[in-house]
Order: sequence, then structure tokens, then C-alpha cells
Amino acid sequence: MSGPDMRESESGLPIEPVYGPEVLQGWDAAEKLGEPGKFPFTRGVYPSMYTGRPWTMRQYAGFGTARESNARYRQLIANGTTGLSVAFDLPTQMGHDSDAPLAHGEVGKVGVAIDSIDDMRVLFDGIPLDQVSTTMTINAPAAVLLLMYQLVAEEQGVPAERLTGTIQNDVLKEYIARGTYIFPPKPSLRLTADIFKYCRAEIPRWNTISISGYHMAEAGASPAQEIAFTLADGIEYVRTAVAAGMDVDDFAPRLSFFFVARTTLLEEVAKFRAARRIWARVMREEFGARSPKSLMLRFHTQTAGVQLTAQQPEVNLVRVAVQGLAAVLGGTQSLHTNSFDEAIALPTDKSARLALRTQQVLAYETDVTATVDPFAGSYVIEKMTDDVEAAVLGLMAKVEELGGAVGAIERGFQKNEIEHSAYRIAQQTDSGERVVVGVNRFQLDEEEPYEPLRVDPAIEAEQAERLAGLRAERDQRAVDAALTALRKAAHGDDNLLYPMRDALRARATVGEVCDALRDVWGTYVPVT
Repeated sequence: MSGPDMRESESGLPIEPVYGPEVLQGWDAAEKLGEPGKFPFTRGVYPSMYTGRPWTMRQYAGFGTARESNARYRQLIANGTTGLSVAFDLPTQMGHDSDAPLAHGEVGKVGVAIDSIDDMRVLFDGIPLDQVSTTMTINAPAAVLLLMYQLVAEEQGVPAERLTGTIQNDVLKEYIARGTYIFPPKPSLRLTADIFKYCRAEIPRWNTISISGYHMAEAGASPAQEIAFTLADGIEYVRTAVAAGMDVDDFAPRLSFFFVARTTLLEEVAKFRAARRIWARVMREEFGARSPKSLMLRFHTQTAGVQLTAQQPEVNLVRVAVQGLAAVLGGTQSLHTNSFDEAIALPTDKSARLALRTQQVLAYETDVTATVDPFAGSYVIEKMTDDVEAAVLGLMAKVEELGGAVGAIERGFQKNEIEHSAYRIAQQTDSGERVVVGVNRFQLDEEEPYEPLRVDPAIEAEQAERLAGLRAERDQRAVDAALTALRKAAHGDDNLLYPMRDALRARATVGEVCDALRDVWGTYVPVT
């Protein structure tokens, strides 16, 4: 059917007014669906899914100083959060100390400022690291923050083999959509492979990477682009690890993914189902993975910050609830629900609590956790899953033609595709074709006043003072020797995390460690 009644999905695929059994003609249910917890994992990666226990409620938080963020984490844990997710400020994400000239004006603004192991110690003060699962949204300096976390756990008496959590560690998407890269792609991938090897030997329960489509979606990627470019990045990481001598089944079970959940609930559910199916086949057919855990696409979801509005911000509570429901119906393993005021400023304590309560209502007051796969067999969902899968495979084929994810990045392919999608969305919003409640329809003549949470600008001076004290107290000769050893390892092919750990234990700073690697590898200059 086509005509005025037919709509398009976010990926530009047709959505028919009515679907019937004809969409399943010639459709092999065993090949397309399987059983929950079995290949190709369309219906979920675990046999019982949420009927056994709900997803991990992992609220993303971090701002200002380590002390302030620690207080927020304690509040979230007291309110029922089952996993922590750390947001770092831009200087930390870019490998700069808080007193660096480039850090001026950004310290503590979009996340917590972490300059040294001293800050990491404060960040997790009073939080038993053998009892919480922690995700850290950090990419280019991921190894540095992971090692700091391990050293703080060591001080708590917690052995590394008991630590659970995830580092994002997905630098390829930084070149595509987000921009917090440091080094060129080749040495960045080498560092990723070193992290895989290190964690297998030292922190075996840690998820070594969270391959992220979320930030591509925030930059304007359609659902099909989000999945295609994320899985293409995943393939590049697997190839890198295999080329470094690792067996695929030794590291693939520790891979995880990170996606967005939009308000377009039906396509989002289809997107997650298609992603699981594609990844399972890639891992089995291209890489010869044998372990079922290597075939599972396990993922964290965050609701769509880009869809939140500063106008009538309370309406975002409704948006986030719908987005969270889409993630749950799609089979996510963990979920962050955004706070309603995030389009204005950092969340307040109340709005962060309401965001967590949204997840708790979904988990404990609805019946979506009563059955493993509520949408299986839905004509519309199965057809949309097939349509999304076909669009994703087409985009992945184009990436391969350009030499894989890195080759396509060097030609600006993914970035260009995402920018076209973002422009299309902006045009539709400006014309009113795409309705955004409170923005281009159903506006108020006058917005109600709202008092946002603001970060104290004095934090920058406070962090600089802490850094001055650290440099005065530490054994500078030990720091210099450790950084020299790190540079030597960067010139060679030894695993970098061991000399890096020694430097951090000697109280080298994030900026000093990253500068040592900059001295050897240089920095990435993007293709315009």
C-alpha cells in the first residue's frame, strides 16, 4: 500500500497503515527468530530476559568535583540505582588536566573533573567497588581511567577479578560523530587491543568496550545508520584484536554496545532486534566464533537526549517514559533514563530521582517483564525488523567497499551520511512536517520559570590547587621514570597498560600520561 496514508520511519523506510500475515510468507521463523537466548538472538540474548530479574538501572551522572559527584552517586544508590555510570568533563575526556590552558571554562561542566588517582579515590569514597557495577563514559583516555579505578579498588582491598563494569573505549565513533579523540586511528586501535589483552589477564569480568551508536544518533543518525556504523566499528575492533593474536572467543564475550532509544517506539524495537540478528551472523560467519556468548549483542541504552526540549520541559517526562519502554521492549541489558531538565542544564537531585523512578515504574508496575518477548510474531515488528536489517546491511556493505570503518572514516563517509540525515530532520522540524510538542505545535505564550542546577565556576581554581599540591607532594623522579617507560613502550609493541599503571600509581596525572603518548603518536587532525 502507498499513498497519503503511508508514513515513513525515522530511517526513511515505509510504514504501512495495515500489516497482515502476508508479510511472513516464505518467512523462515527458525532462521529469523529462533528462541530467546539462542542464535540468532532476535528475541533476546537470555532465555528468561526480565522474567528472572529486570534490566540494570544504570543512571549516568557526574559533575563538578569528585566530592560532589560522590554525593550524587550515594543518593542514586540509596534511591535504588543498581549500577553507576560516570560522566567525565571535557578536559578529562580529551586527556587534559584541569589547569591546562585548553581546559579553561570547561572544568566540571559536562561531567566530573578527574585529574589523578587522588580524585578517583574521592569519587568512589564509601562505595564498595566489589558490590557495584560501574560504567565509565570515556574513550581516548579509557585505559587511564580504568587503571585508576583498579588502583582505587586495590586500596579498598577489592581484587581486580571481582570488579564488574564497562569502559566505553570506542574511539572510532569519536572520529565520526563526537570529536573527543586524541590520537590517530592506528595507535588508538593498538591501545584498544592492549586493553582487551590486559583485562583478560587482570580484570576478567570487565566489559572492555561499549561500541556506541548513541552519539551518532545524537548527531542526527537515523536508526539504520546508527546500527550500521556501530556494527561496522565493532567489526573493526574484532579484526584489530584478531590481528594482534587474540582468539575471538577469548575477548568477544566481553564486547558490549550502547544505543539510543527514541520516541518512535516500533522502529526502535525493530532496530534492536535487527542489530542482534546481524551481529550474531557476523560473529559466526566472518570470525568463526564458537562460544554462544561471542555471538550475543549485549547493549546498554540511553533515552534520546537530542529529543528533549527546553520548552515545556516537564513534557520530557512523557518522552523519556516512551523511550524507556522502547528500550525495554527491545531487550536492553541496562538502561539510563534522562532527566526532564537536561535540555536546560545538569539534572537536579529531584529530576535525577524522577528519571530513576520512571524505570522503576516500568519494571514493577507494568506487565512488560512478565513475558520474555512481548512483540514476537507481530506483523508490523517482524516486517520493520526485516526492513531495518536490509537498510543496515546496505550501509555496512558501503563501509566495506571503502576499506572498512577506518577507511570510511578517512573519507568522511559516515560523518557525511549522518549530516545529511540531521539536515533532513531539521528541515522537517522547521516546516512543521515533524511535530515537536511545545516547539512547533502546542506552544505556550509564556514559559514557566525554571531554576536549573549550575556548576560553581570556582571548581576550576579548586582543581588547579589540588594539582599543585599533588605535584609538590609526590616523588617527581618516580613519575618521570614511569612516564619515560611509557614512552618507550609506545615506541615498541609491549602492552601499554602496565607502564601506564605504574605511572598512575606514582600519581602521574591524566594529562601527563596522555601527553607522554602524544609525544610518540601525535594527535589526530580530522578530514574536512
